[in-house]
Amino acid sequence: MTARVQLPWSPELLTYNFGPGHPMAPVRTRLAFALLEHLGLLQSPQVHLIEATAADDAMLGTVHEPGYIQAVRRGGRGTPDEQRGLGTMDNPLFEAMHDSSALIAGASVAAARAVWTGQVPHAVNIAGGLHHAMAGRAGGFCIYNDVAIAIRWLLDHGAERVLYVDVDAHHGDGVEAAFWDEPRVVTVSVHQNGETIFPGTGFAQDIGGPNAQGHAVNVALPPGVDDKPWLRAVEAVLVPVAKEFGPQVIVSQHGADAHRHDPLTQMDVSVDAQVAAAQMIAQVAAEHAQDRWVATGGGGYDVAATVPRVWARVVAAAAGVDIRADTPTPQAWRDLVAELGLGPAPETMGEGMDTGIRSWVDGYDPADSVDRAIMATRRSAFPSLGLDPLTAW
Repeated sequence: MTARVQLPWSPELLTYNFGPGHPMAPVRTRLAFALLEHLGLLQSPQVHLIEATAADDAMLGTVHEPGYIQAVRRGGRGTPDEQRGLGTMDNPLFEAMHDSSALIAGASVAAARAVWTGQVPHAVNIAGGLHHAMAGRAGGFCIYNDVAIAIRWLLDHGAERVLYVDVDAHHGDGVEAAFWDEPRVVTVSVHQNGETIFPGTGFAQDIGGPNAQGHAVNVALPPGVDDKPWLRAVEAVLVPVAKEFGPQVIVSQHGADAHRHDPLTQMDVSVDAQVAAAQMIAQVAAEHAQDRWVATGGGGYDVAATVPRVWARVVAAAAGVDIRADTPTPQAWRDLVAELGLGPAPETMGEGMDTGIRSWVDGYDPADSVDRAIMATRRSAFPSLGLDPLTAW
């Protein structure tokens, strides 16, 4: 059986570590990879594991300023540069700052390369998704913007239409900024309203630069949104945009921080709904993007119960493997969670939530705050894409 998904990996990815007490704890990535292993996914013929390799300065420089790359290197040697966001509370310095960040970027580029060159239809970098990093500044726990670098690689190697989909609870500001005026890219971000959460951006009226009007699509949702309205929001923008834009490849970011137990956000989206969003993206890729799909991890700070289950099932979705919500988590994985002092671990791979969607075709409810947010986005961005805000589907 030919592999359906490529997974770049190296234990050195776990050296992306801001230190004790920081929310971006590498144990979440370790536990996600361990869960994949104990579920048997890494042994599946549908999954091809490759060694992750670091992006060089030329590759990093397709998105980041040379002076910033040098500042990151200096940061790894203990020299802060707070104007560039290095050595701040969000982004403390650590010795492996450049090397581990470049490795994450290289892994996402490898994933993009594997899909674009036809090695596999899908690829996933669970350590990636550092979507807040800007050209010359770190932000929100993100040093190098691996997602933007991977998209730039695709553009530089012939891609003419790339659709980026971001379902992290935080706005994907760095990726949007990198392609703000780039007509070959559409960025879709569904997130908690920036008036209530970092980075304070990503509003419906933010629709792209003069050469790319409508190519930034932002759904800013009120805090507290749960599964069905959240999935409705994702579907109501993703499906019509993908149909109209006709991407050659979809790149997605699966920050798992929209969960109710996440300590940094105020949303209420279950593991099951986040997996349903990944499955939706997979279906859209199959129908509208020649089945080319590159996925990454991202945020997520409920490090043992939420992040590993979401990311393991994103990989499963990419591999075409059905892992049901009631599938027991492997005992060996639960034992690891306990050994790390993070237990008790969840006993099943999901939460048994109903993730059925009330589709946009069922009608717009102006009394509903989520529907109003969706409509604000559709009214702002859709006309420039040639889509009717009310009826496009």
